[in-house]
Amino acid sequence: MIRKPLSLVAASLAAISLAVPARAETNFGQVAMHVAYMLQSQHYSHRDFDDDLSAKLLENYLNLLDFRHVFFTQQDVDSLKGKYNTTLDDHVLMRNVSPAIEIYDIYKQRVQERLDFVKKTLAAHKFTFDSSRTVELKRDKAPYPKDVAEQDKLWLDILEENMLQEKLVDEAKVEEAKKKAEKAAKKAEEKKNAAAAGTTTPEPPPAKADEAKKAEFAKDEEKEKTPQERVLKDYERLLESINENDQEDIVDFFLSSLAIAYDPHTEYMSPAETDSFNISMKHKLVGIGALLGLVDDVAQIQGIVVGGPADKQGGLSLNDKITGVAQGDADFVDTKYMKLNKIVDMIRGKDGSTVRMRINPASDPGATKIISIVRGEVELKEKLANAEMLVTPPEMGKQLKLGWINLSSFYADMEEGTVSTTDDVQKLLARLMKEKIDGLVLDLRGNGGGSLEEAIRLTGLFVPAGPVVQAKDWQGRISFRECENEKAFYDGPMIVLTDKTSASASEILAAALQDYRRALIVGDKSTFGKGTVQTILPVERFMPFFAKKDRAGNLKVTIQKFYRIAGGSTQLKGVEPDLVLPSIRDVLDIGEASADNPLPYDTIPARKYNLFTEKPWPLTELSKRMTERVKTNPEYQYIGEESKRLKERIDRNVVSLNLAEREKDTADTKARREKQDEERSARAKDIAAKTKDGGLKVYHLTLDNVEKPELILESDFTREQSTGMRMAKRDDDEDAEPAAAKFPYGVEPMKLEAVNIMRDLLELKQPTTAKADEPQAK
Repeated sequence: MIRKPLSLVAASLAAISLAVPARAETNFGQVAMHVAYMLQSQHYSHRDFDDDLSAKLLENYLNLLDFRHVFFTQQDVDSLKGKYNTTLDDHVLMRNVSPAIEIYDIYKQRVQERLDFVKKTLAAHKFTFDSSRTVELKRDKAPYPKDVAEQDKLWLDILEENMLQEKLVDEAKVEEAKKKAEKAAKKAEEKKNAAAAGTTTPEPPPAKADEAKKAEFAKDEEKEKTPQERVLKDYERLLESINENDQEDIVDFFLSSLAIAYDPHTEYMSPAETDSFNISMKHKLVGIGALLGLVDDVAQIQGIVVGGPADKQGGLSLNDKITGVAQGDADFVDTKYMKLNKIVDMIRGKDGSTVRMRINPASDPGATKIISIVRGEVELKEKLANAEMLVTPPEMGKQLKLGWINLSSFYADMEEGTVSTTDDVQKLLARLMKEKIDGLVLDLRGNGGGSLEEAIRLTGLFVPAGPVVQAKDWQGRISFRECENEKAFYDGPMIVLTDKTSASASEILAAALQDYRRALIVGDKSTFGKGTVQTILPVERFMPFFAKKDRAGNLKVTIQKFYRIAGGSTQLKGVEPDLVLPSIRDVLDIGEASADNPLPYDTIPARKYNLFTEKPWPLTELSKRMTERVKTNPEYQYIGEESKRLKERIDRNVVSLNLAEREKDTADTKARREKQDEERSARAKDIAAKTKDGGLKVYHLTLDNVEKPELILESDFTREQSTGMRMAKRDDDEDAEPAAAKFPYGVEPMKLEAVNIMRDLLELKQPTTAKADEPQAK
């Protein structure tokens, strides 16, 4: 699947990104040729870029541009296939990227034609929403419309669905406004009664002039658009986005289409994408330290990193809008109506350089001020490893102290080595061990992987020296990597939580701990199934010395397949847990097997390794106890029911264009969710009434407070402390509560079940450490 969207970006960590050099006159035809040669010589398959791959490249490129098959007609596709199906390889190897530009220009023309159709139809057609027609939800596998006449018919349905969706949004807004008005009236009445009783001090009224000024500005800025205007604006934005892409962007799309023809994880990365990848690995960057989002076509400050340049230097506030950007003393460039990623490029810069921004302050929207900020290093804390300690109440049995480590990625600074997942986890783990935890849960749910080196090192915290993962290259040569710790840093009872999105490095770690019989794996039916190893190769290294290569980009290419130490691969199959919990993700189209061109599953010989424990897990009894709890837990009944409904909807793949039917579906869904919330709330209250000492206690640990003497309760931990960022307040923030707070004991179902499984494991007696002469695993 191609992950380079052409649609507008909703939000970005733009202003805190790395520096991007000024664009040089790179010969992108030459770049394309060298990328093609690199794929042939460096990819695991060592497959020639031939006519078959030429056809696949064309198919991928058309799907990237028109992933719903609504802009091109079958006539367009047939014409392009006749011209390029077996010749794109020849063009690319001859340094010619003009076919990519030509196809993109046709795409732009088709989008313009559809926009003209949208304008004409919205102005002239009356949508009644009373038919029995339906429209497809997912069209990536659907045939292209055969000609313009069939395309017009399809687009009439698409527009009716767009308009119907906007009508439902308006109805939801009216209902939400009514609820807010009722809440506000109730609060006002309570304040009035409290003030009359003398139990509170009335708040001073805001300055009338200021309030009037803000209200007038807000009225001008946020005039309610009609459904027709909103639908039309969306398509106008799409065309604007498409028109703003230059040759570098187009070649990026084209080469990405070529890369994934080899396998789903081989990718061509532009310089900007390389910067984003480095940021995700290091969790630090050079910038101003602000989170940007688009609101009414203007970049708005939605978050400020605590301790970052914008925070330290002051002047910039949450909800301020950026209307212009200038580099140093240069002239301002107007940024209103500009794409967010373009604004991002302008705000980026080198450490110590200055960016000036023209701002409409949130405190005085009608005013304008200029702010200068010196860029500097920013640490992104939100995605760093963090931990919790759960202390169970007496009602759950003997008190347990359970350590819980949350790990969303395997990050590392591969250049300077100043950032390490393993080092961070070890700090957290050391504190948990100091608190004398009875067991540990390593939560890898949603962890898509990262550094292979960190996965190996992290495994070494839990098992003594030995093999962790095997790898095989294109020549069939097998190698292995091992952890080198003389003994495990933590050798107590351990559970690893996984789900369908746990991938790559997560699968290496989970598989190794499962093969060593070191940890019990609990989660969805399987993990993602990515059993391949990638390396990043700068394209400029393969280009001639004299060539312009400032913007040549990088190739992330699959060079090996990795294997478990027991010999099996995680490719396609993933890691199957020891205990499977019901999950809605099991019905979703997620995982390596659902991607295009995945490499096949195979096995290699097992390595010799010593099991960590001498007896197998008591899986029969553990599974029996877990199944009994799941059967009687309404939360898992909800999951089962919702999974069934979702599967039926996915299989149908159509949605009604009848307003009455859609309103009924919406009302039914709302009633079902409200009923679930009421039942959940009643259970939570019932349990809270029966618990002593406040129920299950959860303490929160971060790398900032891990060495402080006192633990901090999760309930006392602010969002700013968790993310390291001050966030703009949303309309629904006042009444919002943490997602887990609505559940019994204040923890979500899978987390609570992990606590129960750990208790079972301890009661059934954790297997003892294996002897050195224990027979090796098969």
